[in-house]
Amino acid sequence: MDAWRSAEVPALPGHGPEVRLHDTATGRLAVATAGHRASLYACGITPYDATHMGHAATYTAWDLLVRAWLDAGHQVAYAQNITDVDDPLLERAERDGDDWWQLALREIDRFRGDMEALRNLPPDHYIGAVEAVPLIDRFAERLAARGALYDVDGDVYFSRSADPGFGALAGPGTASGLSVVEMTELSAERGGDPGRPGKKDPLDPLVWRAERPGEPSWPSRFGPGRPGWHVECAAIATEYLGPSFDVQAGGSDLVFPHHEMSAAHARVACAPGGGHAFARVYAHSGMVAYAGAKMSKSLGNLVFVSRLRAAGTDPMAIRLALLAHHYRADWEWTGDVLLEAAGRLGRWRAAVASALSSPASPLRGAAAPVPVSPAAEAVLAKVRERLADDLDAPGAVAAIDAWAAAVTGETAPPDAALVRDAADALLGVAL
Repeated sequence: MDAWRSAEVPALPGHGPEVRLHDTATGRLAVATAGHRASLYACGITPYDATHMGHAATYTAWDLLVRAWLDAGHQVAYAQNITDVDDPLLERAERDGDDWWQLALREIDRFRGDMEALRNLPPDHYIGAVEAVPLIDRFAERLAARGALYDVDGDVYFSRSADPGFGALAGPGTASGLSVVEMTELSAERGGDPGRPGKKDPLDPLVWRAERPGEPSWPSRFGPGRPGWHVECAAIATEYLGPSFDVQAGGSDLVFPHHEMSAAHARVACAPGGGHAFARVYAHSGMVAYAGAKMSKSLGNLVFVSRLRAAGTDPMAIRLALLAHHYRADWEWTGDVLLEAAGRLGRWRAAVASALSSPASPLRGAAAPVPVSPAAEAVLAKVRERLADDLDAPGAVAAIDAWAAAVTGETAPPDAALVRDAADALLGVAL
């Protein structure tokens, strides 16, 4: 599936430092990549109501990671899925009397437009579950060959006992520290069926759902049906990034069961001898609330990027509203948050325009290469430093705030081009 058009990224002098991320499994900072090739898998949308501000915050966070990696000199491999067939999508289509596939295509197109407007760099591999059914089927065959699958009335389940490492992300002894009881409750809340009779273990996840009347289905070695959610991401991630990659990213509500189960699938399929498989680091973004509750489709308390854009809101103001909050923080969207971001955008743009037009600035009509002043170098260094420290976007924003305040005072530093390019290349904000 096609992603969206990429924004042009300005070249900056030098290179940024290595990014360190908070690893959900250990609760500690970890270097985000182990080599020159930096690899990221970000769980994508289920396209039945996109893109709300929670989505925007999450994918903008991973865009910061990609930009910081590129600035550090890495070759980046970025994969993202689209769960374009699943119960919520089918239920929404039935509720609205819509064709499920046409609904998915409309919302995917809306999401692509929002990501492009926000200047999030596109993934190298943008893969829908429907197009990935053959590779998911091959991946599931490997699980079956390991004796990890079993049948319940035609549906195929993964036995979590097949993975000795189950719980490495969210189980007791990890930073998340969930008990089996807590895992069971979360499984029921987040698409699992722990109470289904016939399962070997309540936590065992569905790998292949047998065909039901009126539902879309595809052929497989298990019979006609459709894939489960967790195996979808395990298969796509390992197919396009390899059995072991750097960062698995998503919202904090994906820690369990989704990321735990995907990792368990990958360990059994790709490292049956007990070696490492799947992600080295797990990064999770916080939740965005609105009107006092987590922004969610089920509650209907959503603020959509597309509607703000249609109302004339500058996408760069939306992006700055997101960057004002650390990606791991839970926060609430309000009208004041957007007003503050719009004001910041105006100040930054005025500062750049003022400095570029200042008679003292060598940028005005300059024919020779423009020297970089220490002030601009200091701003660039600070932005790089803050992003390298667990994607501290608010700290990076504060560095440019301080520069803009100085420009709009009595002096106009002759280094606006570098600061403008740093805001663009590293923060994705076009001034």
